[in-house]
Order: sequence, then structure tokens, then C-alpha cells
Amino acid sequence: MHPSGALLSLALALLPLGACQSTALPSSWPQDYPGKPSGDFSPSWQNYFRVTDPLPNVTFPLGQNYAGNLPVNRASPNNTLFFWGFEKTAGSLTATASRRSEEPWAIWLNGGPGSSSMYGFFFENGPIAMSSDYKLSKNQYSWDKLVDYFWIDQPVGVGHATATADGYVHDEDQIGRDFMGFLSNLVKVFPSLKTRPLHLTGESYAGMYIPYILKAYFEMSNPPVKIENIVIGDGTVAYGVVWNLLPALSVIETFPQLIGYDPEVYKYFKQQSHLCGYDLNMTYPQTAPLPDVPLQQPRDRKIPWQLAQQNQKGLHLYHTLAKRYEESDIKTLKRRDRELGRDLWKRDLSLRTNGTLDPWYGCFLWDMVMDYALNYTYPWNDVQNIDVYDLSDVLNPPENKDASIFLNDPAVRKALHAPTSKNWALSTPHVFGGAMDPSPEPASFLDALAANASAKNVGVIMYSGNNDFLIPHLGTEVVIQNTTFGGARGFSKKPSTPWYDDSGKFAGIIHQERGWKYALFYGTGHLVPAVTPKAAYKFVRDFVLGSNPLGSVVTLPGGVKTLVGEDPKYAGQNLQAADELYLGAGKTESSWVAPAATRSAWKSFIATETATTTSSKTTSTKTSITKKHFHRAQRTGEPEP
Repeated sequence: MHPSGALLSLALALLPLGACQSTALPSSWPQDYPGKPSGDFSPSWQNYFRVTDPLPNVTFPLGQNYAGNLPVNRASPNNTLFFWGFEKTAGSLTATASRRSEEPWAIWLNGGPGSSSMYGFFFENGPIAMSSDYKLSKNQYSWDKLVDYFWIDQPVGVGHATATADGYVHDEDQIGRDFMGFLSNLVKVFPSLKTRPLHLTGESYAGMYIPYILKAYFEMSNPPVKIENIVIGDGTVAYGVVWNLLPALSVIETFPQLIGYDPEVYKYFKQQSHLCGYDLNMTYPQTAPLPDVPLQQPRDRKIPWQLAQQNQKGLHLYHTLAKRYEESDIKTLKRRDRELGRDLWKRDLSLRTNGTLDPWYGCFLWDMVMDYALNYTYPWNDVQNIDVYDLSDVLNPPENKDASIFLNDPAVRKALHAPTSKNWALSTPHVFGGAMDPSPEPASFLDALAANASAKNVGVIMYSGNNDFLIPHLGTEVVIQNTTFGGARGFSKKPSTPWYDDSGKFAGIIHQERGWKYALFYGTGHLVPAVTPKAAYKFVRDFVLGSNPLGSVVTLPGGVKTLVGEDPKYAGQNLQAADELYLGAGKTESSWVAPAATRSAWKSFIATETATTTSSKTTSTKTSITKKHFHRAQRTGEPEP
């Protein structure tokens, strides 16, 4: 099976990440609007940044909000970040420095690199929800209902942030310094923010941004704000092999639909995972460090898009997924080629001797899982598309999520004090000046960061969506278990406490221990607040801002540790996803479920298979895989964890 066109959706989504610029980089600058004060930033700028003009098609009331650009304190004032901040209650942002010192506030960052946080604002957790047909409505689960919240475009040049041609960042350390510079100006405008507890939240590539921002914060003797905790969702904290490739088998266990619930296919992927060294011995507590996992190249080809050839610091896989697409033969394959590749792959598999690593994929198991589904498994082989952000979503084309028309409207620009020297775009290709991010992944310094966080009472919170294929939850769990915090390595108990949203719906698993928290969200993928807004809202309210003890480790008399609310049935290796796959063109029009007998047989098989301890040497039998034909069926019951 050669790579199919399945990476197209992912490659297009991340194409700007690998783009190199052959022309001069663009310059942009903030727009001066009437009423701009003179002199240094101070509370006198509040009226200037206040959003007073009506926003087109916003027919519902909004809380008091402020927007505009602030410099990052480099030589040129045109290197700026853009903010849009909302008050929780009237006057909560404009309070004087001595008031509201205990009231928290928060920041949201999207990732990319190069993605505007206005995506999160309109499609995830902001007060204005935008539908696929561009209609605007009030988000009942907007996070600004909980605290004063800011959505910030960064680094410089991203979204409505501006940059000089020579001002684009060089690395993550500069991003951290820039962010501290921006915050130093923000607290001049809103003085109460300097001493109020800050919750720094974000998702995806913010898993790079936020640790480096915290690193810069710890390096300052007098930081401009008081960080209470950091929150990273589906983040790129680990090395690329760990967050992208190593979890491939766990993705199959979570989403057996990908392989048509076929036990023999599962056994093959399990063998490949073992040969690659991906079956790490995670324990609770983690008594020994988890070993580094080097990437093994395939025998029959050299994957051309690697930046770091067996780099000891890890592969920058996320940066170069689009390049992998461009430099492979994926985009030129026709259906006939895919069928031929499938037949060859099946023949090779059936004749292969025991213990052989796949010669075409090597340890790129993520690719192999994707290509298997696109060649063999309905409905992906029918639509020739996989949504790596949420595997349950099989829409083709995907749902439209485009805020550019609104944000580039002259009336909106004026209301938000946004720049006119550039157009807003969801993704910016030249975040690092047209180059790739050269910075080591945060996992390389996470122990030191965690030690500082523990010493200064800064909490660390990570969460994952169970349906995420791009950054599966296992990678995040590996990072946690391999990090020393609060005097010990990893969690002492396996996360196994269920929690529920305010309507009583199962929301996932929650765990908290020694200043670190982890949540696995059920029924959602990479963009948790977009798909499960009720659960995300409660998570922020109860576990980020609040002190809900659910999932906490408690030491009983005699030194026995237990979990608050623990349910042993959730202590299995992976939480299997719901049965439904959602189909449609641009919107959900129907759902599909495999036959009940197929699902029941799989449930029996996987319960035995995952309960069996994997030996140090995995054996296999000759396997012949046949294509499965499924028929549409109605879901017969609730998914069981």
C-alpha cells in the first residue's frame, strides 16, 4: 500500500508551515485611529482600545470589550501583537491596580505555527460563534463568562499582529521574550492585570509557545504578570516521534473503525509498534525514565521531508507534514494506483517472515494507519479523506470555517482598531521568517520548567481529545509520565476517574496530582471547545479556575493512595471512541455504524488482547488481510469505555 491522497487534508491544513519564501517578507504596522493618546501606555488608552462601534451582523449584546495592537518592546514599535479582550463583569478590566487582585483572568492562544487566535474566538470558545454559512450567534459557553478573557494573535505578523520585514521571530525564546514585552504594555493599559492570577491557555502548537513563554517568565526577576497556571490542549510538547508516530496503535485501539475492527490487522500493527520500540513500559508510578525512541527509516525509500536526520532532539514532524505531502507521490496517485498498491501490500504482508519491519513505511506507523483506512476501510476509502483533527468526522468537503470575510470588513477593522496594512488570514506562512522553527521541543527542558513551576506554585494542566489523530492522547500521557514534578516522576496512579458535564453526560477522564492535572475528553478531537463546548466550559470552571477535587490522589492512613471518584473500569489502556462516524458534504447529513456483530466480536477480542502482557519479543503468523464490506446500520447502544 503506497501513500494515498489521504494526507491531502492534513497537508493543505498545514501547508504554510513548510513554505519557504523566495521573495522579501512583508511589512505591516498598526493603524492609528482617531483619539489615539500620546505618550507611553497607561489607563488613558482604555477608551482608545474600547470597542464602541457596532460590529456588522452582531445582533446580540456583547460584554464590554477592548481590541488593538500593542508592541513587544523591540526596536521597532511596528512589531506588535493583537488582542481582543472581554470583561466578565462591567468594569472588571478597568479596575485600578489595587482592586480585584484575587480575581483571575486568562489568555487563549491558537497554534499553527502561524494560526490566528481569532479561530479560537469564533469557532471554539469566544463570545461570538460563526457558522459555516457565516451567520453569527452568541456562544452560550464562551469562556469570558468565567473570567476576563483575551484572545491574542501572536507571534508578530500572525493574524492581526504586525511585523517589520526583518522583525519576524527567529525561535521560541524570542517568542517568549516578545510575549513578556507585550504583557508589560498590556498591564500598563489595564493595571489590575499585573497582580491578578493569569491562566495561560492554548492548544496544538501552543504546546510549543506556552512552555517557552513560561520559561521566559521564570527567567525574569520582575515579570509583568502573575501566572497561576498554564493549560495546554492537544499540544506539541513532546518530540515529534512521541506525539505523532508512537501513538499509532493506541489510535487503533481508540478508533478500531480505522481497520474495520479486524483483529488480524490489529495484530500486525501491534507487531510493527513493538519492532519500532513504541510499546513503552509506562507504569504508575513511573519508577524509571522512559527511553528515547529513535525513528527507524523504511528500507525501500528515504522519507525526504525530515529536517533532523535522526536528530537526538527529535524530529520536527509537525512543521513538515505539508512538505512530506509535496515531496511524496501521494498527490499524483489515481484510484488504479491505490488499488495496485493495496494488492502489493497485501501480498507482501501475507508472505512476510516473522518480525520484519514494513519496508515501505518503516516506523512511520501514523502514515500506515492513515493509508490503510483510505485504501481498505469504509467510509474513508469511499470519500478518500481523513479528518486528522477528529476521526469521527468524515465530511467531504469539511465544514467551512472562515472568519476572513468578517475580520477584513472595513467596519470590523475600524471597530477593533485592527491594522489596514495587511489582510487578516487564518494562517501565516512566514512566522519564523520563512524558515522552520529551529527550537527544541519543550520536552527537552520540561523537568527544569516543572521544578520552577512547583517552586513558584504555577500549575500545569494538559488535556487531550480522544478522537484526535494528529496529536493522539498517548503522546501527552508519555510526556507526563516522563517528567519529574512535585518531587516524583509522573503520576502515581493511572488516570481513571470519570467526570461529567453539567447535563450529566460523560465527558471523559480527569486526574490531578502534585500541581499537575490531566483530562482526556470523550467524544471530541483536536479542537475540544469546538466539539464539546459544555464539557470544555465545565473543565475550565471546575478544574482550571476552580478546586473540584475529583480525580485527586489522596493518601489514606497507612500510606495507601487512592483517587477521588476512581472507577476501575476506566483504568484500561485506551478509551474506545463512540461507534458513529459522521458523513456529509460540508455538514453532518447522516451517520454510519458497523454491524453490531462486528463490534461485539471486536470488543471480546480487544479485551483479551490488551489484557495480555506483551512479551519482549513479539511473534507473528503469516497474515492475509481481505477487504471488508460494511453496510450501514443503526447504533444499538451507548459506547462503553
